[in-house]
Amino acid sequence: MAGGFTMKVDGLKDLGRALDELPKTTARATLRRVGVKALQPFDKAWRANAERNRLTGALDGSGGVGTKLTRRQAQQAKKAGDKSFVEVYAGPNNPAAVPAEFGTVDQPARPFMRPAFDATAGQILQITADELGGEIDKSAKRLVRKAAKLAAKG
Repeated sequence: MAGGFTMKVDGLKDLGRALDELPKTTARATLRRVGVKALQPFDKAWRANAERNRLTGALDGSGGVGTKLTRRQAQQAKKAGDKSFVEVYAGPNNPAAVPAEFGTVDQPARPFMRPAFDATAGQILQITADELGGEIDKSAKRLVRKAAKLAAKG
């Protein structure tokens, strides 16, 4: 990253312990909700930077933020063998994005993803820090309500 930046987020260990107290599926869903929300500024930024290609369509109209990959992307990710506890994806799903971002022998690179990430990385971390605690609380309260409903039934 050009210039770089430093950010300190206090309380992440406490949030990690709170997540560990939730069932795995609930913790995953909580982290996914926060991840999708945190990546919105990046999504907006890369779309603003993306070019419109007359042959392949608009790069800015493809992709988005989500927790699922296209079939092709999932196959490539499976080959890489990496699997995290939670994965949230952002960016175009149009294959034309790769040569646009990195260039080819015949086409110079016209990066739009990296500049967007560089410009929004601080926002992504800040949104994550601001939202995670509240989402953990909401998830824990939902579990308590669900347990109370089950107890009342039987």
